[in-house]
Order: sequence, then C-alpha cells, then structure tokens
Amino acid sequence: MRYSVVTINYNNKDGLRRTIKSVISQTITNFEYIIIDGGSTDGSVDVIREYAENISFWVSEPDNGIYHAMNKGTNHASGDYLIFMNSGDCFHSRASLCEADGYSEDIICGKILRGSSTNPCGHYKSTITMVDLIRDTLPHQAMFIKRDLLLRHPYDEKYKIYSDGKFAIESIIFDNCSFRNIDAIIADYDINGISANFNEKWNEEKKKILAEFLPPRIIADYNRLVPIDEDLLDQAIPLTKTVAPRKLVKGITKIILWLNNIKK
Repeated sequence: MRYSVVTINYNNKDGLRRTIKSVISQTITNFEYIIIDGGSTDGSVDVIREYAENISFWVSEPDNGIYHAMNKGTNHASGDYLIFMNSGDCFHSRASLCEADGYSEDIICGKILRGSSTNPCGHYKSTITMVDLIRDTLPHQAMFIKRDLLLRHPYDEKYKIYSDGKFAIESIIFDNCSFRNIDAIIADYDINGISANFNEKWNEEKKKILAEFLPPRIIADYNRLVPIDEDLLDQAIPLTKTVAPRKLVKGITKIILWLNNIKK
C-alpha cells in the first residue's frame, strides 16, 4: 500500500462529506482511507456510515485534540506515505493523489489553494532551511510523509495548532530527512479551520517550540533574517564579498531609508 489518506473530524459533517467525496473520487486505487472522528454529535457518524464501503478504517470516540487524532491515524495506517486531508479540506483534483508517484523522498510537498484564492501557497524552493520553516509552516494538506518518519516524530500533543511546525523542524532540520518540493496543487484548504483562525495562539506556540530547539541568541539571529525578502537576501550575499559594491549598496540603502523617513 503506497498511500494512507487520513481524515480527522469533529462536528463538521458538511466539511467531512466534501472531504470524503474528494478522497473517494481519486483516480488511483492503491490507497487506504482512514477517518478518525472525535466523538461527533452533529451527524458526522451518519455521514461516515453512508460511505463506509469506501473507508478502510474508522472510529468515533473522544480524543485529546487535533494532533492526538492525527497520531491515532498514523498508528492505524499501513501505507508507505500518509497525507492528512482533514474535514473541510479537499483534494484539488481527481488526480491529486498521483502527484507524488515516482518520488521516494521522506517528505514530498506540493501546494494548496486557500479558500477561494487562485494563487497557490506553499514552499517554492528545491532546498529548505530553518529560516524557511520559521517564516511559515509547510501545508500538511499537501505533504506526503513517510509513515516511519511520523512514527519517529509523532505530533506533539501538548500543542494545539503548531505541532505540524514542530514536526517539520524535528524531521527536516534535526533528523535531516530527505525532502522534495513539487509544483503540483494538491489540496484546497478550508480557511474556516481552527489553525486558520488562531493567529495569536499560533505565534505563541511557535515561540515556545523554537525555544525548545534553539538558544535565545540563535533565535535572535533568525528573527533578524526572517523578515528579509528572499530575493534581497540572496542578492546581498554576493554583494558583501567585495568592498566597492558593499559600500555602494549601503549608501543607496541609507538614502532610501532617509527618504522613507521623510515621507513618514
């Protein structure tokens, strides 16, 4: 079994139905489908039963939150790769599950569309670094993750909305797992989900997780780098290697900052 698609749900029967339809309409058949429901009382279980013949495993019982449910999904999965398509999120097309075929990296990451946007979101470089992961998390709806990697680095259940960010830092930076970025749009992301609406909590958990991994002075260095535009950062590196261009750029920058202060 190459793929395990895992959906977690709690009292979101309409979103769950959309997600199920997008999963079972995939053109390939070499995948299993697992649904972890947190003991819904809104009719979600009736929706699951309606599509039971297309579901490899499902359970409805109270859990301790999103990441506890996702870890349960991992433990019940048998595929080489897992992808979490949680209730409300949908595969972008009927061929989305085919997009990772032919690749063997530990993490294969595509793009998502947020809400009604037509501009894909995600990682756009072939390489990935700590700066990239501090700037933004990878979209789990577009990530094909090897099951053994998730077993080594299960989602930290004490966090409520940023544990997938911790997983990415642990596995990609500290475990140095292999990573491939692909251009394909994998999923349509439901912007009404919990992680889309808790910016303050998201930032709070992010700070705590970074503090787990890095000493304060290194975090301070990253905080200086993260806001810099990626193109400007790339251009600055060769410019700093010779004195004359560096002086010229610094002079131009001072003028720009001076003019900007005048406008303010």
